[in-house]
Amino acid sequence: MRILHTMLRVGDLDRALRFYTEVLGMRLLRRADYPAGRFTLAFLGYQDEKDGAVLELTHNWDTSSYDLGTGYGHIAIEVADAHAACEEIRRRGGKVTREAGPMKPGGASVIDFVEDPDGYKIELIQKGE
Repeated sequence: MRILHTMLRVGDLDRALRFYTEVLGMRLLRRADYPAGRFTLAFLGYQDEKDGAVLELTHNWDTSSYDLGTGYGHIAIEVADAHAACEEIRRRGGKVTREAGPMKPGGASVIDFVEDPDGYKIELIQKGE
């Protein structure tokens, strides 16, 4: 068994696609409209679906926003340099909500957090030595 994807509901698919491709550097792997159900699915990732888990964005055509609730945590992405990734995301127009630094309290991992246009948190974790 393996994880195939994580699904997020988004209010504006084009805005979300721009964030995940232009700010976080993912590739749009596939996209399909389902007119009978009035929704679109878009799958994105850093590698092909056969090689690893991807992100599924679901856009319900009649819903422009969602209450994120208290159960959602974050998506985690490994990066080579958390400080550089943070600056690059900011340069590309992304919203940094926690600057790169040690995980608190007392963790050795270097992390930062960014937020997508729908308010979902994404943790960037610097690859360990």
